[in-house]
Amino acid sequence: MASNSRQGGIQQLLAAEQEAQHIVNNARNAKMARLKQAKEEADKEIAEFRAHMESEFQKKLAETSGDSGANVKRLEQETEAKIHNLKSQAASISHEVGQMLLRHVTTVKN
Repeated sequence: MASNSRQGGIQQLLAAEQEAQHIVNNARNAKMARLKQAKEEADKEIAEFRAHMESEFQKKLAETSGDSGANVKRLEQETEAKIHNLKSQAASISHEVGQMLLRHVTTVKN
């Protein structure tokens, strides 16, 4: 009977070991599945964040491009105004400059 009891104890130990191995395997599989799910969720969040940042970048790029065109137009207008101003000043003093040059050329110094 002791032999049967011992055999029964060994069988119980083997069954318990197999059950523990199944539990460990199930836990390992659940862990791997959760890691895979977490990776997929992280990839999805990264893609959403990247798309959001790209959208913000494109919006800022469009704003600065629009501003750049407006800045160029404004600078062209300012340049034209300054050129017009310089031409009018030159026209107003050109007679005086001509007279001054004529005086210096015709004046003889000893």
